[in-house]
Parts: sequence; C-alpha cells; structure tokens
Amino acid sequence: MSAVANDVDSRLTDLEIKASYAEDTLDQLNQIIYRQQQQIDRLERELQQLRQKQPEAGGPVFRSLRDELPPHY
Repeated sequence: MSAVANDVDSRLTDLEIKASYAEDTLDQLNQIIYRQQQQIDRLERELQQLRQKQPEAGGPVFRSLRDELPPHY
C-alpha cells in the first residue's frame, strides 16, 4: 500500500470514529430531552392542580390573626 492509501484509510477511520461518537452523543441528548419533557409535563400537571386548589383571586381568603402578629409576640 502506498502512503496516500494509508493516509486515506487513516482519515476514513478517524471520520468513522468521530461519527460514532457524534451518534452516541446525539442519542444521549435525545434521552435527556425526553426526560426533561416528561418532567415539564409532570410539573405542568402539578401546577394546574395547585391552581385548582387555590381560592379565587377576588374571593374572601381566610387568614388567622396569628398570621398577622409580628414575630416578637
């Protein structure tokens, strides 16, 4: 084999290795994005549940007088 052929083989091998690493990285990023989207969906559901439990904005809100006392009492 000539030096040119060895150089081409070496460059091709390097490109194949880089492509393999890039593919692995892409798979890992896809998994991270998938997990993050699941977490976002879960947090949105929890937020919606909390909003449903919260009293209406204009309605009367029960507050204990203890909540109004300064901390030194």
